[in-house]
Amino acid sequence: MRAIIQRVKWVKLNIDSNLYSEINNGLLVFLGVSEDDNITDLNYIKNKIVGLRIFEDSNDKMNLSVKDVKGEVMVVSQFTLFGDARKGNRPNFMRAAKQEKAEKIYNQFVEEIKKDIDIVKTGVFGADMKIELLNDGPVTIQLDSEKLY
Repeated sequence: MRAIIQRVKWVKLNIDSNLYSEINNGLLVFLGVSEDDNITDLNYIKNKIVGLRIFEDSNDKMNLSVKDVKGEVMVVSQFTLFGDARKGNRPNFMRAAKQEKAEKIYNQFVEEIKKDIDIVKTGVFGADMKIELLNDGPVTIQLDSEKLY
């Protein structure tokens, strides 16, 4: 499982030119699921995201988590996080989970993170989405349950 986490001031997610969901002051999480992912991967990534200390404390030190600051989270499915462009110029998505498995794990992830974070919004799995955001920092963290980085 891979996640790209961005600290944001706000996010607006549109589908078919209509506002579908939005958050303020929190994290935008792009989540990719691989064919090999399971509940262990899900819990690792979820716990890392909830616990990441990437918000400033009163001394302007990144020392607080999204949970500590009562931040909001938006989770967006993104199979392209498993794109492999090492060979040629067209990414290969062979490692990305098939739709049925990916959607099941994505939905499970959303339910699990809701247990820790009060306000969690999502996009629509597999939909074409237009996402506007205001990065805060910018702070962008990449996570991989295989701990590749």
